[in-house]
Amino acid sequence: MRSGGQDTERTWGAPGSGAAGATIRATLVRAHPGGTTIAAEKALSWAYTEEFVPEDDVTAAARRRAEELGATAVSAGTGAALRLLAAAAGARAVVEIGTGTGVSGLWLLGGMSPDGVLTTIDVDTDHQRAAREAFTAAGVKSARTRLISGRAMDVLPRMADNAYDLVLVDADPSEAADYVEQATRMLRVGGVLAVTNTLWHDRVADPARRDESTVAMRELGKAVRADERLTAALLPSGTGLLAAVRRR
Repeated sequence: MRSGGQDTERTWGAPGSGAAGATIRATLVRAHPGGTTIAAEKALSWAYTEEFVPEDDVTAAARRRAEELGATAVSAGTGAALRLLAAAAGARAVVEIGTGTGVSGLWLLGGMSPDGVLTTIDVDTDHQRAAREAFTAAGVKSARTRLISGRAMDVLPRMADNAYDLVLVDADPSEAADYVEQATRMLRVGGVLAVTNTLWHDRVADPARRDESTVAMRELGKAVRADERLTAALLPSGTGLLAAVRRR
């Protein structure tokens, strides 16, 4: 599904030269006309990493469709990390909580085994219809995707224990902890848990931020870190990607 055999520097521009990098540079020029601060340089590094692996045309179109439908899609940097995690796990059986318009699903499928199956759950049928169109446009065989329309907490308890290679939780902070508990049960030993939005718009690291969503994500991170079944790391991709491997 990814573009092959192309010079990405020529086709897409150098990493950090895209929309994210341009926006940050314009802001820095206004805020720091005499030069950049350490924080500003870190922001540029973030933009560079977000654009390091470019999206193909189908995924970019799915992202535009998400904007039209009011869905939130994972960033390109998060998508690239998800593809890497799926590839590292040799993932054949993957569950995604939060289909959206298929952006994260396309990235996951790009890292999964060629015969792998992505099961993706979402309550919004319009989003799932758009995701199905994106999968078709990418040439994904219909047998490789299973789209389930419904509330995740109605679906997940019926899924088998220790049966999945990777579970992605891309959901509202108020529900994420319940999904993570189900996901951990569902993962095989050596399977990967991935949770998006775990820095929640850069608020989680600030202890003064006490709104409900920020607190929920902060507590979720602590719980995953303390869970003896999991080995975890928090990655600064997109709005935060919490990744963990099921140990036992």
